Amino acid sequence: MPKLPVVSGKECRKALGRLGFEESRQHGSHVVMKRGESGCVVPAHFEIKTGTLSGILKQAGVSVEEFLEALGR
Repeated sequence: MPKLPVVSGKECRKALGRLGFEESRQHGSHVVMKRGESGCVVPAHFEIKTGTLSGILKQAGVSVEEFLEALGR
């Protein structure tokens, strides 16, 4: 499994958008993204740590490979 990169909240939301997720709502610095029944919460921070990103991908049901491909890295 490839290593997760350090990305910003904006880059993460963009990549998830390419995978079919849409921004459902925002409360403070956290954005809820949904795709059908699955969803995830993405912090709108300058930098998302790799452990947090791993949790986001598990919540969303997205593999690391899919995310990296959507990220363009």
